[in-house]
Amino acid sequence: MNNEQQVGMKGSLSEALGLRAREMISLTGAGGKTTLMFRLARELSLKGKKVITTTTTKILKPSRDESLHLFVSGDETRMRDFVDHHLGTYGHITLAKEEVGGEKLRGISPELADSLWNLYDIDVLIIEADGASGRPVKAPREEEPVIPSNTTLVAAVLGMDGVGKELNDQNVFQANRVSKLTGIPEDEKMTEEGMALLMTHPEGLFKGAPNSSRLAVFLNKVDIPDGVAKAKKITRNIFEKKDVKIERVILGQLKTEPPVVEVIFL
Repeated sequence: MNNEQQVGMKGSLSEALGLRAREMISLTGAGGKTTLMFRLARELSLKGKKVITTTTTKILKPSRDESLHLFVSGDETRMRDFVDHHLGTYGHITLAKEEVGGEKLRGISPELADSLWNLYDIDVLIIEADGASGRPVKAPREEEPVIPSNTTLVAAVLGMDGVGKELNDQNVFQANRVSKLTGIPEDEKMTEEGMALLMTHPEGLFKGAPNSSRLAVFLNKVDIPDGVAKAKKITRNIFEKKDVKIERVILGQLKTEPPVVEVIFL
């Protein structure tokens, strides 16, 4: 890596992300956002933090292992009352506006997320701000990502299993948009340079991030063959974009231990 970069080994997600005492975190991208949200929430709640998980788009309904306490209501007053009365007791709660088709949850508005943040003693509010339908790679649609204005940290996720996949709607979410942002023709293979462009392009995964928020990249599934090498190549490409304010790249493997393999500070 370039000698201007500092490389560290981290096992803890909160350390790797550089979390401060109070954070509103918006997760964008593809290839592990939901897993990151609930794994981070568990880590933080075990440390005694008061954590809310939610989405401004849609997510799969969490299992009880992911979130014991789920509150679903289209009534914002009832939702505020639930947070006020139960967050301190439960430690971690998940909020959603409504169930969709029995398997998914429709999330809250970014304005409600900001309101909850301002009104209540929440240590960490984690928001899945982007949808990807389970694909490892995506580019945002026009209305995405949906990032609340009080967000302090935006973490953009991509899955290393997307590198080398043909750029089509079976393998990536919004293949046409990915093609336009990266310059890779549809049906050609996704490259490490293309993954870096999704992170650094003005219309990429950090689109709409508040100017005051910190930016972190989370490259997930580095435990696949050559995953670390692919992630480091993406990192080099990100580093070459001098005008980008990304502060760190995290090499992770969210479904194994430890969840963080390496942190590279840019």
